[in-house]
Amino acid sequence: MRTVDKYTNLAAVFGPVIVLIALIPVAINHDLLAWSDLIVFTVMYLICGLGITVGYHRLLTHRSFETFKPIEYIFAIFGSMAIQGGPMDWVADHRKHHAHSDQEGDPHSPHVGQSAGVGGALRGLWHAHVGWTWRAHGMAMHKKYAIDLSEDRGMRVIHYSFPFFILLSAALPFGLGVAITGTIYGGLTGLLWGGLIRMLLLSHVTWSVNSVCHFFGNRRFDVEDRSTNVWWLAIPSFGESWHHNHHAFPRSAKHGLGRWEVDTSAMFVGLLKRLHLAWNVVEIAPERQAQKLAGSRSGPAPRAEPEPQPSA
Repeated sequence: MRTVDKYTNLAAVFGPVIVLIALIPVAINHDLLAWSDLIVFTVMYLICGLGITVGYHRLLTHRSFETFKPIEYIFAIFGSMAIQGGPMDWVADHRKHHAHSDQEGDPHSPHVGQSAGVGGALRGLWHAHVGWTWRAHGMAMHKKYAIDLSEDRGMRVIHYSFPFFILLSAALPFGLGVAITGTIYGGLTGLLWGGLIRMLLLSHVTWSVNSVCHFFGNRRFDVEDRSTNVWWLAIPSFGESWHHNHHAFPRSAKHGLGRWEVDTSAMFVGLLKRLHLAWNVVEIAPERQAQKLAGSRSGPAPRAEPEPQPSA
């Protein structure tokens, strides 16, 4: 990993926490949360969150559906604004995770290379949650794990414009705050909630899928990794915490496969399909799900479905 990337990730992990602690004295004497801030936070969380879950993950990484190229680029921009890395880095890291899930080579498994006992478990969870971001983030080779994106000129432009989208991620909530309140102060509190706090919360929700959803939770399918479903993360993660389901059927556009497994990202993809903005949406028939249920067959457990490596 390049030194600049390492320290950028360190700043992204610890910077928001340090700033928020420093703002505690200000918060005691001033109103730092108004209705306008809630609007800005919600708008930014939706844009950046769906940019990650629908854009980076289900569209670009797994090709769970197809859409028009401009929409694909918009999703890549929204994902970049989440400040979790450029699209080629994010996609390559995640495809590598699926190729080596909970085995040597997985960028963020809580189980690989750790000693037994409570200490080893805590170190593994720390690595899977944030430690990997300055040790392994962005190290998966684009030409191997994201060849389709690296051969797409528009996607390369978006990827290498990542610093600009970091600035946009701050400018947009500031501008929304000013537009709603008509004051610079409203812009600054909009930046606080729609920029800093939004980034902090969304990042930790995403990282929890790497850590919590490979350690705690429920399983029902025969897969070789240790992925789990975690119900209480479903709403803030837009359905990404049905992670065990996802590892059983990586290309499925829907991760919440059960009746009560809420998956707002899948709902959004369904909306795009109804608007004729998405097609070839990958769905898993109930019969295929039943075939992969734990205990439904004798012999060794089948591996998760292979990852696609689409060409541009």
